[in-house]
Amino acid sequence: MRASQLSLALAVLIPTGRPVYLWGSPGVGKSSLVKQAASSLGLGLVDVRATLLDPVDLRGLPRLDGDQAVWCPPAFLPRAGNGVLFLDELAQAAPLVQAACLQLTLDRRVGEYELPDGWSVVAASNRSEDRAGTHRLISPLLNRFVHLDLQVSSEDWQAWAVINGIVPEVRAFLNYRPALLSQFDVTSNPRAFPTPRSWQFVSDVISRTPNELLHPVAAGCVGEGPAAEFLGFLRLYRELPDLDQVLAKPDTSPVPREPAILYALVGALVERCRSTTTSLGNFVSYAMRLPDEFTLLALRDSLAIQPKLAGLASVQKWIGHARAKGLFVSG
Repeated sequence: MRASQLSLALAVLIPTGRPVYLWGSPGVGKSSLVKQAASSLGLGLVDVRATLLDPVDLRGLPRLDGDQAVWCPPAFLPRAGNGVLFLDELAQAAPLVQAACLQLTLDRRVGEYELPDGWSVVAASNRSEDRAGTHRLISPLLNRFVHLDLQVSSEDWQAWAVINGIVPEVRAFLNYRPALLSQFDVTSNPRAFPTPRSWQFVSDVISRTPNELLHPVAAGCVGEGPAAEFLGFLRLYRELPDLDQVLAKPDTSPVPREPAILYALVGALVERCRSTTTSLGNFVSYAMRLPDEFTLLALRDSLAIQPKLAGLASVQKWIGHARAKGLFVSG
């Protein structure tokens, strides 16, 4: 299930109170999707890392009340209101911790603590085939959840990346090489490998890293091979024509023909749409001169930043042209 589909499923399932379990390989955004779903529904979120718990942690500690022991539940468990209790990394937790989570999911209580009616349980973890240190989940616990598998989608990630500040160099490269968005080979046991999460690391550090350190730093995020390809692409990106000149003369500025350069150019031009000084009309005029697939890419990403572009007559005309030709146009 793609991220966009999984978000819709969470929006339906969470309000029912039915427990949900998300499965996916490392670094694909499971935790982020749960946080986004809770936020979009206007719900609170309590994030509990099951791997950091001991079996007694969910029940709390005892204290004396007269001649009786009374258990004091931990402060991190919700007491009132509405929200999502997120049990992250549950399959990596020890079996006794899983058993405590089972009671919380099955009975909605642990010891004297009771989960408030307005709270739903969502869990997540890596899959056993990812060799990420998972334990076999006990069958009664598995049977209490609706299970959803998250698959990486380049299109969904690009839609997220353009509005979440991922630098244009990384977005453009992964448009050019979408297969490198997520690669995890359990047989080679790599220290660093490309995932949506590790490409975000690259985005975070690229502007602060000296040129002579870019390769080892990028390789430390996504691995040697992907880093080498990215740096080769980055050289093209940094040798693009003067974007101010392109936007000043959109009808006469040259249009590259090399796909790698086109991906880099579209990424750089879309980033200019964030600026209030950029002429959106000129941007559209130049984008219309690109090959159809690159015009589509430019409009898709720029509309995420500047929705008012949809009101331009030239954009509406091109959308009609694209639909007539059978091109996919979102929205």
